[in-house]
Amino acid sequence: MTPESANADAGRLNRPLDELPSHCDVLVVGAGPAGSAAAQLLARAGFDVVMIDRQAFPRDKVCGDGLIPDAHRALRRLGVLDEVLLAGRRANHVAAIGPRGGRIDVPGQLAVLPRKQLDLILCRAATAAGARMFAPLRFSAAIHGNDHAGQRVVGARVDANGMQREIRARWTILATGAVPQALQAVGMCRRRAPSAVAIRGYLHNPALADRVDALEVAWHPSLRGGYGWIFPCGDGLFNIGVGVAHSHGQRDDNIGGSPTAMAGIDLRAMLRSFADAYPPAGELIGSGSWVGELKGAPLRCSLAGADLSRPGLLVAGEAAGSTFAFTGEGIGKALETGMLAARTLIDAAEAPTDDETIRARYEQQVRALQPLYQVYDRANVVNRHPWLVDLLVWSARRSPSRLQRMAGVLDETYMPDNLINVGSLMRLFFERG
Repeated sequence: MTPESANADAGRLNRPLDELPSHCDVLVVGAGPAGSAAAQLLARAGFDVVMIDRQAFPRDKVCGDGLIPDAHRALRRLGVLDEVLLAGRRANHVAAIGPRGGRIDVPGQLAVLPRKQLDLILCRAATAAGARMFAPLRFSAAIHGNDHAGQRVVGARVDANGMQREIRARWTILATGAVPQALQAVGMCRRRAPSAVAIRGYLHNPALADRVDALEVAWHPSLRGGYGWIFPCGDGLFNIGVGVAHSHGQRDDNIGGSPTAMAGIDLRAMLRSFADAYPPAGELIGSGSWVGELKGAPLRCSLAGADLSRPGLLVAGEAAGSTFAFTGEGIGKALETGMLAARTLIDAAEAPTDDETIRARYEQQVRALQPLYQVYDRANVVNRHPWLVDLLVWSARRSPSRLQRMAGVLDETYMPDNLINVGSLMRLFFERG
């Protein structure tokens, strides 16, 4: 990016509070993937869209940075896939590595691009479509209307540097990510605790640039119910991290499991264990140079923990729990839920209907994604019992069709007919054929 383009971005994406209009058609709170996707589609359709974010752009975001097939499809629909792939590092496989070192490469359309760059591309596309972006602004409270129950959201109070303004909107889309404060402020948070936690850092190590060319995910008992990853970003830069998903504290009695909890998890210690257990991780850390600091973040998974709508307001992205519990991947579904929110409002404008119908349509479309999340929830047993990865590697080596099923789950072209317990998950990968 040239200094000129950076200055232009700063002026277009970081408008100050005193320029905030008093009214708009749709207020989008949060300019990450979900918010930017919604803002772009709405602005394209002729809506007056205002988007706000609590941080000035470009800004960092803790993430694994992996783009799996659902993200590619969404980015294509938004018209930015080519730009993303040009800036990022393409990959053809996700490598699943078991405790004994066995490896299986699951093919797919994949890429890696740091979120600082990805979110900037998406936000620029939204403003190019006509959305107006203001940052850094903090959402502090919803404004309620004069309906009979006083419950309809008709805008928001936002602030910056101690100064506060109000903006009225016909609809508000809340796309504020995993932190629960905004959900709490509008009374839609059903679980404050995260579904999962992760930590990641960037390492520069050109010596591994030609050796690590897939999205590598490794499991080992020393990772204490979690997993580690190495994702190549290009030019010798790698995203390395570890994560733990507790599957909402539920017990998995099908395989002798016990309730899991977030208490007592030391992610930095887990990262050290990852380096000890997986040689490429040890080499990457041992001979590489850290770029920036290690950063941790919560995740909200499995479309759980928040209401999806209330009068005048829709919730999208990770605020709605759009991340997969098993892998921590969430960019694609964040984009998708943002686009669903936009499409619902666009359709309602073309064929006017009441608020309750709009809300019901949106919630129905988001809930239609639930079967896929159930697959990932059940697969989360692998994080607690990593020896299952060795079985998966053994199974896939015996039958190409099993590898094809794994690839089908990754790109959503194959869904099991019945996935209600761990036994059916095992049949998904071990049945004949």
